[in-house]
Amino acid sequence: MIAVAELFGCLRHPLFICLIEIMAEVLGLASSVITVIDLSAKVASWCSEYYANVKNARDDIERLQRETQGLKATLERVQALCNGPNGVKLQESQSFREAVKDCKKQLDQLETKLEPRTTKKLMSHYGLRALRWPLKSKEVNGIIKKLGNCKDNISFILQVDQEVQIIDIHQQIVLDKLRSADNAEFDSHDEEHNARCYQGTRVELLRQIDTWASNRGSERIFWLNGMAGTGKSTISRTVAQTFADKGDLGASFFFKRGEGDRGYAGMFITTIATQLIQKLPSLAPHVQNAIEADPGISKKALKQQFNTLVLQPLGKIQTHPQKSSSIIIVIDALDECDREEDVRTIIRLFSQVKQITSIQIKFFLTSRPELPIRLGFEDISGHTTIQSLVGMAIPLFIFATTVCWFINDRKCGQPKDQLAKVLKYETRSQASKLDATYLPVLDQLLVGVTISERRDLVEEFRQVIGSIIILASPLSATSLDRLLGVPEGTVDSRTDLLHSVLSVPSRPNHPIRLLHLSFRDFLVDAEKRETNPFWVDEKDAHNKFSPTI
Repeated sequence: MIAVAELFGCLRHPLFICLIEIMAEVLGLASSVITVIDLSAKVASWCSEYYANVKNARDDIERLQRETQGLKATLERVQALCNGPNGVKLQESQSFREAVKDCKKQLDQLETKLEPRTTKKLMSHYGLRALRWPLKSKEVNGIIKKLGNCKDNISFILQVDQEVQIIDIHQQIVLDKLRSADNAEFDSHDEEHNARCYQGTRVELLRQIDTWASNRGSERIFWLNGMAGTGKSTISRTVAQTFADKGDLGASFFFKRGEGDRGYAGMFITTIATQLIQKLPSLAPHVQNAIEADPGISKKALKQQFNTLVLQPLGKIQTHPQKSSSIIIVIDALDECDREEDVRTIIRLFSQVKQITSIQIKFFLTSRPELPIRLGFEDISGHTTIQSLVGMAIPLFIFATTVCWFINDRKCGQPKDQLAKVLKYETRSQASKLDATYLPVLDQLLVGVTISERRDLVEEFRQVIGSIIILASPLSATSLDRLLGVPEGTVDSRTDLLHSVLSVPSRPNHPIRLLHLSFRDFLVDAEKRETNPFWVDEKDAHNKFSPTI
């Protein structure tokens, strides 16, 4: 009974009902085509009967039969196309529906005239010799004209449909020239398992962002900044998902230093343009024209790319008065873009969207707190909302994740003992949150070693881990062994107890990555030089590593 009730509930679901209606509509149209083909066959058959038994109207009968057979051939072509790979698109055409409907109407009327009740009665008494041609020559001319119009109309629609398909194929070939960064979108495979905000968390901040997005009078840029580990990317993914669910997400780009195209601004504009086309298909012909006019636009300066592929096409699409909300573009970790000059350019380009009146485009950005200051945006408040996470009394998001990994790593010890180590560093001071996060993980490397062994171990740590944290692009353990000139397996050995802070793949030829940039911040923080035994001199690490490359 429960299963039946659940099934009944599913059948009553609005989406299911909508799907059934669409299927019925499509199937109904296909059925209509078959019906019209049958009608044309019947009319042609009647014409044959009349031609064989009526002597005084053979010319009219022959002309009408020929026109009907021509219409039937056109409809059979339509039926074949409906059953083909592009049949759904053809059946969705409103003009095609109207044309088929008109054909059926004309043929219904013609069949009624060719098969009147009086003729049936006469035929039942006197046989086929009682047949009389019911149409005058003038009527035949009018009917032939109408049937010809039906045939021409359908043929024209088919021709237009084929031309549209050819145009679509050509357009797609042109648009495929836009280079797009792999896995940069919020819902890419690389971001699939990364955290979103739990229900009931960050409620006030998410409310502020939603209010900003829905208020047409608000600034075009919402810039969220915060220290490493404060959950900026988690918020970005949540915001992007929320806007995507509402249908308001135009594009997303999650920068990530060292991850190929995701740390490179060269593909940033083209990736955004590609996603905007998917959201706003009316952009496609304008972007296509831009690419055809300048085939090398994807490699041009960021400003030229933005103006040509985003700003100008957006300015050419029709106004959407029914669209009260904005189209939001989410950009995460802007500070992880390789070149600071590119970041400065990107921000200045974003401010130009105020010129667009057809649709309101807004940008949601995240970065570390020092970025706006470093870029020198003294006047940025004029067109940007800057929201800081620094003052929020919330512990580092990465703390919980790191501690969980650390406690569950049986290589390091029993969970109960691991938890005790973490609790030793319990603190309320925001400045020492990173200490509480990472020192428990690192201190267990020194357990049970002598002073001399400790010195060697720390030096080896700085050599190996210091190299990992300064690399622009991550390398595998095998490559690091070779570049550092250390025995094979050294890097693997040094990272074996650091799985709670490093992503160490099981295969030695796969790259080792930081789980979070805050680990790098912790190790190179100059203020911790005297207190952190694992402190890494960033400049020294570069100098030691560079000659080996």
